[in-house]
Amino acid sequence: MADAALAPDLLDRLIQALGRDNVADGADARALYSQDVWMKGAEIDAVISPVTLESAAEAVRLCADARTPIYPRGGGMSYTAGYLAETPGGVCLDTARLDKVIEINAADMYVRVEAGCTWKTLHEALAGTGLRPPFWGPLSGISSTIGGGVSQNNAFFGAGTHGPTADSVLSVAVVLPDGSILRTGTAGGETPNGPAKPFFRHYGPDLTGLFCGDAGALGVKLEVTLKLIPAPDYERWGSFSFSDRDACARAMAAMGRSNLACELFGFDPGLTAVRMKRASLMSDAGMLAKVVTGQKNLIKGVTEGAKMALAGRSFLDHADFNLHFVTEGHSKAGVDEAYAKLRRLAEAEGGRSVEPTIPKVIRANPFTPLNNMIGPNAERWVPVHGIVAMSDGPACWAGIEALLETYADRFKAHDVTTGTLITTLGTTGYLIEPVFLWPDELFALHEESVERGYLKGLKPKPADPAATQLVAEARKAVVDVFTRYGAAHFQVGRTYPLSETRSAPALALLRSVKAALDPHGVINPGALGLGG
Repeated sequence: MADAALAPDLLDRLIQALGRDNVADGADARALYSQDVWMKGAEIDAVISPVTLESAAEAVRLCADARTPIYPRGGGMSYTAGYLAETPGGVCLDTARLDKVIEINAADMYVRVEAGCTWKTLHEALAGTGLRPPFWGPLSGISSTIGGGVSQNNAFFGAGTHGPTADSVLSVAVVLPDGSILRTGTAGGETPNGPAKPFFRHYGPDLTGLFCGDAGALGVKLEVTLKLIPAPDYERWGSFSFSDRDACARAMAAMGRSNLACELFGFDPGLTAVRMKRASLMSDAGMLAKVVTGQKNLIKGVTEGAKMALAGRSFLDHADFNLHFVTEGHSKAGVDEAYAKLRRLAEAEGGRSVEPTIPKVIRANPFTPLNNMIGPNAERWVPVHGIVAMSDGPACWAGIEALLETYADRFKAHDVTTGTLITTLGTTGYLIEPVFLWPDELFALHEESVERGYLKGLKPKPADPAATQLVAEARKAVVDVFTRYGAAHFQVGRTYPLSETRSAPALALLRSVKAALDPHGVINPGALGLGG
């Protein structure tokens, strides 16, 4: 088991290896990097921010030799204690300065990035190339890193047809505790001219998969290679309003099975109300301009912008359940045909077509500032989610709603509000994400992540431990509902019951892999439910 505090001379060695500017041990840094969106963990002793792969590998080796825990961190958007220490001490390895796009290989159709590269950075680097990864980022991609996305998995852009982050990964480069760098897939081989290209994931057992969704518990990711596809030439959006939850839920399952919507997502009335309370999506001139200029030609852009302006804020009924989708392809006829089929599936469940303002805006400006990580009145915000089989989605959602109804009186007493997001992952995964908002003081992480201007206009809330405890209780109860449906979870961290729900052979294999790669338990101890 790793020790809880730094060895006396370890800080000096880390400074020598990384440079003084890349090692922080002040109180503010230690406090900031010891918290995530949901909670504060035990306080770490230092934050290291390598700028090269070689110095990162050396830092990992130094910490491991000293039996000091290493907590890898990407963009810091975890809400599951994914990179938080359970006991005081240790080092946060912040990958934010490993942020380069290393290689865009159009001939072999892959892109190689450092682990701290954000999805927004990659999106901008690929602009104009006609290429993109199949899965191309979460909504938090302005801050969320690709290495973090591989460690935790993500939903959203492209996930409806291409699945989550892991399904677009070809290879990873991972530092092990001894400082060696493991490269997976074809990149794990040698040629007479040097290392092989990272062009293919499968050659023998899939080692890449071990490090996808591992919560950073099996090694520290330094590089990621993603496959590329030609960027679609056409897209079309749709939005449908449903008078009841079950109809919306059934429609999403049917539309998800069709494999025609690259993004398919919905909101219940609670989440719609929260979105409408925030800065207006529709009236913001800058957002409208992005929709206009984001189209393939000016006439279409002006037309779509005019539709949005006319719809204003009235295009959604706050009392309804709403489903939104984007379909894309390489011919207008193909996109129109896909749209028509998706429309028929929505209307078969009673869906009413409304102006697709939300999917237009999201596509035109995919990676917006993270102001939605707090509520419209400076409330704390935290999600919890599960992924169930497509046919189980409607019943699981109904079960969660029934559970939350039992909390209604207590929620009202403590000013807790809820809403739910649903989305799909390929043709098989149905993701349900309840969200909680409640009055409580903000963390340093919130103040660091939210736009200054937005934060300045809000009145901070005082601490409310009772409300926070109620949210913690309700989150746990929601996870119990998901467990009854055999749900999977992204960003497992220290929240979801992975180890408690695995079969004995599966858990034994997972533990043996952890022991083989990290024999002294220094890499993110406690993540995945695995000790040091």
